Amino acid sequence: MAWVPADRAPRQHEELAVARRKGLVIVYTGNGKGKTTAALGLVFRALGRRYRVAMVQFIKGKWKTGEAMMAKELAGRIDFFPMGDGFTWITRNYAQDVASARTAWAKCVELLADERYQLVIFDELSYVLTYNFLSLEAVIEDLKRKPPRTHVVITGRDAPPALIEMADLVTEMREIKHPYQVGLKAQPGLDY
Repeated sequence: MAWVPADRAPRQHEELAVARRKGLVIVYTGNGKGKTTAALGLVFRALGRRYRVAMVQFIKGKWKTGEAMMAKELAGRIDFFPMGDGFTWITRNYAQDVASARTAWAKCVELLADERYQLVIFDELSYVLTYNFLSLEAVIEDLKRKPPRTHVVITGRDAPPALIEMADLVTEMREIKHPYQVGLKAQPGLDY
């Protein structure tokens, strides 16, 4: 029997009768590298569409990152808020960490309410949720009140199940091989 081409490529989902637009809640989680990198890829794409973008970083605030340097060059198109105290796997000052997370979340809520932004990135938010620096229930309620066309991206390992449940798109980065396994440290331009 001869092969006959289909009139379209196979799909794993049904075609929607009507395409609609909705601001999505996107979660990049997992132990693999690439969560912030994926979010920054969306920033690049959004800026190409002339969207206004904001990014809040919950952990990397004290680091001199490539994204922070580039954001300065894109001032007026992206508003960048590095608000963290650095990585604290074992907190040295729980009260300070909670206060920093609350201050950063207050900035996030302010950005969510500002309809000038079509894309907001809350980098490393899942870490502060996992460490109980913020109330997961309060964060989810605030996310539900976002403007209907605003896209929100949340990054970080161990995204809580309730956050995954309310999100529209969730991608898990799975580590297969990483340079630190052979003693290579984070590298500028690739990791920060």
